[in-house]
Amino acid sequence: MKRRQFVKGAGGLSLAAGLSGMPATAAAQRPEFRWKMVTTWPKNSPGFGVSADFLARLIEEMSGGRIRITVYGARELVAPLQVFDTVADGDAEMGHGAAFYWASKVRAAQFFAAVPFGLNAQEMNAWLYKGEGLELWQELYAEYGLLPWACGNTGVQMGGWFNREINRIEDLQGLKMRIPGLGGEVLRRHGTQPVLLPGGEIFAALQRGDIDAAEWAAPYNDYAMGLYKVARYYYYPGWHEPGATLECLINKQAMERLPQDLQHIVKNAMRVANQDLLAELTAKNHRALLQLVKVHKVELRRFPEEVLQQLKQTSDEVVQQELTRDPRAVKIFESYDRFRQQVRAWHDVSELAYLQARDLS
Repeated sequence: MKRRQFVKGAGGLSLAAGLSGMPATAAAQRPEFRWKMVTTWPKNSPGFGVSADFLARLIEEMSGGRIRITVYGARELVAPLQVFDTVADGDAEMGHGAAFYWASKVRAAQFFAAVPFGLNAQEMNAWLYKGEGLELWQELYAEYGLLPWACGNTGVQMGGWFNREINRIEDLQGLKMRIPGLGGEVLRRHGTQPVLLPGGEIFAALQRGDIDAAEWAAPYNDYAMGLYKVARYYYYPGWHEPGATLECLINKQAMERLPQDLQHIVKNAMRVANQDLLAELTAKNHRALLQLVKVHKVELRRFPEEVLQQLKQTSDEVVQQELTRDPRAVKIFESYDRFRQQVRAWHDVSELAYLQARDLS
């Protein structure tokens, strides 16, 4: 009887230990970790905020609860544009944002977010994971004690919301527009005043007239923010962000404190989140765009070819100047541009050729 009672009482523990491949005492002593994730996004905002929550939940599930992450929306713990410094200082173990938000600190970081007329989402992921991109990104952030990874991509974005028609390049003059990164610098050279605002502040700024135009992301995100209520014209394509990459920042010391198995879980969870956001937006953008046009009577416009041509020329000039402003950008852009040329040659006979053939009547 004593033996049976002992076996019965120990059965659950023994089974768990057996499944984990380690003694029961070792399984019970495995350390657990509590992390904070600060983000640039409004809490639970469609797309980006939800993606941060998804990543935290995925890491907890994959680790069997050994890593639990509390996600803080913009301004819940720190201001949106303080995410980089907060994680670098170790006040939070993890951050969720986009690399062009820290351009005032690390100008070369912009190449890992979006380059006007640059790599799209598929190409960006290929450069990061199978080219030199991720290695160069982590090399750039090493002096700040940070480890960056991709954790989402918007795909090709929309060109932005305007309350005036853009029929020629001169129509951009005098506008105050919410737009970050290299795209903002391109517009500056055409008389636009770029304004860097977190996503949660765009609607109110447009409503008050503090800005005249704004870009945020794709129809699904823009519809959820209600931007159609404060702007009339919705322009495409998103020449400034053809494949905007969301960035996860991890404090290097915090990552190194994790056992190897948990480090692998965190890394792979970020890859899953990276693919998941792109899939979500691809699935939901068309429905949202139909709502904007059919229900809310938004005027959908394409930038004229002449405007796009001049923006492309200016974009090339801006990129070249960036290489002189931050010497670290030279090595990064050489790799980026080399990869772009290679993948473009392939896509001319694959993706582009197929899309053209698919549209044949």
